[in-house]
Amino acid sequence: MRKKSPSKHQQYRSAFEKGIAKSLSAKNIPFTYETKSLVYHSTQTYTPDFVFPSGLMLEAKGFFKPQDRRKHLLVKQQHPDVDIRFVFQNANVPLSKGSKTTYAKWCERHGFLYAEKDVPDSWITQSIVEEVQ
Repeated sequence: MRKKSPSKHQQYRSAFEKGIAKSLSAKNIPFTYETKSLVYHSTQTYTPDFVFPSGLMLEAKGFFKPQDRRKHLLVKQQHPDVDIRFVFQNANVPLSKGSKTTYAKWCERHGFLYAEKDVPDSWITQSIVEEVQ
């Protein structure tokens, strides 16, 4: 791993960090900047917007933020048997400015079913049939 020793043109994430680095350098204290990373796990909970008696979970999304996408990938990975589906106000919105990937394409890529504007009748019918069985 390449060491990021402080230099005259070092880039810091904030003016505060830059000030601390300047102070350490003035005191001739050796340090490196952002040279180590630690993996950590966080226990979070997920609360779906709507849950059908069959167990089907629905998320209603206007905006589909990056942290929401990461959360849903982790939930799917850790709970592969849970059926989570999305209903978007507009499924053709790009993930970010300039992105060619839309909310719909993201769902297709990651194996999530999705709809636009309202819950499809077929999902409701399927949920009722599964509940009866």
